[in-house]
Amino acid sequence: MPEELNDDERQQVADDIVSGFRDSAKLVKCRLTIERININPWCMIGGIASSVCTKDEIVFPTKAASGDALILTKPLGVQLATNAPIWMAEDNENWKKLSQHLSPEDIDEAYQKAIKSMSTLNYLGAKLMQKYKAHCCTDVTGFGIVGHCENLLLFQENDVDFVLTHMPLIKHVKKMSEVLNREQKMMNGRMVETSGGLLIALPSENAENYCKDFLEMSGDECWIVGRVVSGNKKTILENVEIIEV
Repeated sequence: MPEELNDDERQQVADDIVSGFRDSAKLVKCRLTIERININPWCMIGGIASSVCTKDEIVFPTKAASGDALILTKPLGVQLATNAPIWMAEDNENWKKLSQHLSPEDIDEAYQKAIKSMSTLNYLGAKLMQKYKAHCCTDVTGFGIVGHCENLLLFQENDVDFVLTHMPLIKHVKKMSEVLNREQKMMNGRMVETSGGLLIALPSENAENYCKDFLEMSGDECWIVGRVVSGNKKTILENVEIIEV
């Protein structure tokens, strides 16, 4: 719990965070044990999850095959979408630049979409990987989508490349990146993500049905963002199309 809060505030925040953590654990049928609460400069929560399963239930990060489709289950752009409201509140130089092109309502719209994305578990995406015979998977977080593609390729048993053709992006983030001269980093797939989605390689004939089931079961879209081809374990950006969501 943050040290700057008083006792009453700390108790309220702790109760709310633990309640949300417990609700999320319940969604994935996980028993939860809270061991301790510490005082520190930041507000955060974390833990360790363990599970017992058979080898056949595990999707190893090693089996991508030429002809696979690449699917992403959450949009990109969380970092800018969550920083922008802070800049707006501080009325700093970044906000002065953004305010020439985006309204406070635009900033809030992007922020709310980012919060919804970050607070959505990857449980459904993982369950559908089993149904649709996924060959490998990683989450997309601190290294950006290209960084995580590069990491995943290191472990592939087959000599393949990942070709990225689409990037789903939270609405207004593209404009933010242009205004703040960060568009190149965005287009290179290097934007930092927090609580990002799953990047999945699965047989291309299963990709559309995976996306259809995902939408019907969650109400949220996922996207076919590329393909796997024979190659030398490289990530290729091929005329990438931005999809604002």
